[in-house]
Amino acid sequence: MTVALGTLLEQSVKRMGNGMNPVVQASALEMVERAYNEGIYVQISAGYRTFEEQASLYGQGRVYSYNGKNYSNLAKPIVTNAKPGQSYHNFGLAIDFFIVSDDGKRAIWTVDSKWQRVAAIGKDLGFKWGGDWTSFKDYPHLEMTGGLSYKQLQAGKKPHITSSKTSKGDDHIISIQKTLNSRYKTNIEGDGFYGPKTRMALIKGLQAELNKQFNKKLVVDGKWGPKTKAAVVTIKKGATCNITWILQAALYMEGFNPGPLDAIFGENTEMALYKYQKAKKITADKQAGQETWNGLFA
Repeated sequence: MTVALGTLLEQSVKRMGNGMNPVVQASALEMVERAYNEGIYVQISAGYRTFEEQASLYGQGRVYSYNGKNYSNLAKPIVTNAKPGQSYHNFGLAIDFFIVSDDGKRAIWTVDSKWQRVAAIGKDLGFKWGGDWTSFKDYPHLEMTGGLSYKQLQAGKKPHITSSKTSKGDDHIISIQKTLNSRYKTNIEGDGFYGPKTRMALIKGLQAELNKQFNKKLVVDGKWGPKTKAAVVTIKKGATCNITWILQAALYMEGFNPGPLDAIFGENTEMALYKYQKAKKITADKQAGQETWNGLFA
């Protein structure tokens, strides 16, 4: 039996505790619901944390005392570098999450495509993700700070955070979704967010174009299988076709802006592709071949 959304929401509220910023809490629950609608089952594991609770957490793996009390616990590993007052959890502005099994009985801590998708949903809602940090990566962590520092919060300043729960997504992504619907009859929602359905629509577009332009005879099902992977062609600067448009759209979805989505493989597209290849640590040859297409859609 699949875990109920209500159960995930109820447990998440309980684990966030009192003291949460109401907008942060509402956004966290919206993230759980959006992920659930995509078949990903998420639960919030932590929210508001007192200074004493932060001291206890910081004391794991260290010799540490706070306000005259010893919080050392050398038997456990270090899990945070934040002292009391140096975590946004202490101000109700941060959450931690994890994935649960389909029945809701088992926690899954593997940082895979599902985990990254949940983080992406969180970022769409206005959170910053600890997995994007350059030094101490904190993959379960999401925060919404209102632009305030720890010192400002400690001094009593209140963050001004507005809800993005009902906000419209990226206009460029909405345009891409509309083009996919009109060109390839994909019938996806124009919500401005890059989710699994939009990804499948891009793959359908690529499959359709490979059939049309190169007679590949693929099943247009939106699935990135071995036949589609083997059928892709290499395109490079100068290519002018709908496959170039699909590349441009996919790069934009991944956060690498190719400039106008005009189906023309020019300098902007080439530079965006190069940056994507470097970031993903694949062959940075400025050409979209099998390795690049697989990175974008696998």
